[in-house]
Amino acid sequence: MGSRRNARELALQALFSMDVNRDFSDEMLERFCGHFQPAVSIGPFFMQLVNGVVRLRTFADNLIERHSKHWKLDRMSCVDRNIMRIAVFEILSCEDIPPKVSINEAIDIAKKYGTEDSGAFINGIIDSIRIAFENGEISLEKNGQVHENARIPI
Repeated sequence: MGSRRNARELALQALFSMDVNRDFSDEMLERFCGHFQPAVSIGPFFMQLVNGVVRLRTFADNLIERHSKHWKLDRMSCVDRNIMRIAVFEILSCEDIPPKVSINEAIDIAKKYGTEDSGAFINGIIDSIRIAFENGEISLEKNGQVHENARIPI
């Protein structure tokens, strides 16, 4: 397994812990890292993922909810929700990662940590967000601000 996959899986675990505890603070992340120290090889990407998801969480959550049909965010499993948050962050912010790679990684991680239906569920939502991003309906400015440039159908 590659170091980026390991970083994604550890980021999922950190975000899951933060989500369950309803605490996305730096202190909570430090506490997690105190118990599950990221290896040097994955540390920078792990931190980029976790800090990026925390920074964009509200916007990512709104996108996920809008692109899911008849699913409120709080009805989604905590695992699925955080896998999608990571994928959304990667699609919006990681220019060095092709969006389809982010989607495939999310699906593979969902198959490992989620339910039997998680892969298909996540694929449908994240691919819809990818299409909106590629069509210019969602954009990310250099300063990190995310904008919806067009109304996304509910």
